[in-house]
Amino acid sequence: MSQEAIVKVPQIIAEAAKLPLNDAAFALWRHKIRLDTLEGRPSPDEVRAFRAMTPKQQAAKLKYDRDHADDGPIFGHLKQAHPQTSDVKKAILTVVKFDTDCFRYFKLHGDFWDCCVRAVALAAKKHPHFLDQTYQDARNHVAYCMK
Repeated sequence: MSQEAIVKVPQIIAEAAKLPLNDAAFALWRHKIRLDTLEGRPSPDEVRAFRAMTPKQQAAKLKYDRDHADDGPIFGHLKQAHPQTSDVKKAILTVVKFDTDCFRYFKLHGDFWDCCVRAVALAAKKHPHFLDQTYQDARNHVAYCMK
C-alpha cells in the first residue's frame, strides 16, 4: 500500500463515520473507484482477465459485483466506519439499489442538470431515508458519471 493510500483511505472512512449508516454507505460507495485504486484494486491480473472477457461477460461480472457488493471491500470500510452496527450488509445493498435507481431514472431530455435532479428525486421516492447532503452528493455523482 502506498503512502498516499495510508493517508487517504483512513480519511475517507473517518468522514463516512460521521454520517448515519446508510449515508456512510453511500459516501463509501461513491468513493469506491478511488478506494479501489488507493488499495491496489484491481490487480494487473484482474485487469487482464477482465479485458479478455467478451462485453457480455464483462457486463455479467459487473452486475455480479454490484449484486454482491456487501461481500466486497466496501463491507470492511463500512464496518470500520460503523463498528458497532450489525446492518452493514443491508445498508450496502440499500445504497447499491439507490445508486442503480438514480442512474435508471436518468433520461437526457432538456437541461442536463435538471435531468440529474429529476433522476435522483425519483430514486429518493423509493429511498427516502437519506440526509439531504446525500441526495446532493447523488445528484453530483450522476452528473459527473453521465457527462
